[in-house]
Amino acid sequence: MTTTTANPVLAVPPAAPDQAAAWFAAKLAAQTDVADVRAALLLADPGFTLVDSRSLAAWRQGHIPGAVHLPTAMIPVRGHRLLDPHRPVVTYCWGPGCDGATRAALALARRGYLVKEMIGGIEYWIREGFPVQVGDEIHERPADPLTAPAAR
Repeated sequence: MTTTTANPVLAVPPAAPDQAAAWFAAKLAAQTDVADVRAALLLADPGFTLVDSRSLAAWRQGHIPGAVHLPTAMIPVRGHRLLDPHRPVVTYCWGPGCDGATRAALALARRGYLVKEMIGGIEYWIREGFPVQVGDEIHERPADPLTAPAAR
């Protein structure tokens, strides 16, 4: 139902609470964020496999330590060798302006994997000051105060 109002936020009324709850639950079932991925990776067993769906050049430029490199186009060819079909997968790509992680998650889901997409991608991983692996070295930068709490 659409109403006539000068308020652009309420031009389409909010969903009923049960509809909103179902939508938000479905969204959280399909997505996670960089802070939650980081917290899980600090555990002895995070409970999932992290997949970087970017190109080889992007991977070599830097990736999240512990991630598996599996470009989306290679999922049909290498996915079964690199991933445990009984272990959930979390995909990531460059960042909010890239849908590579979404494409990889879709390809994996169509092959029967339990999968989530890490929103924000490696861009927000880096902006939050989390480590990045380049070759055999781990690099960390200070967190961007616009995306993560500033240390005081």
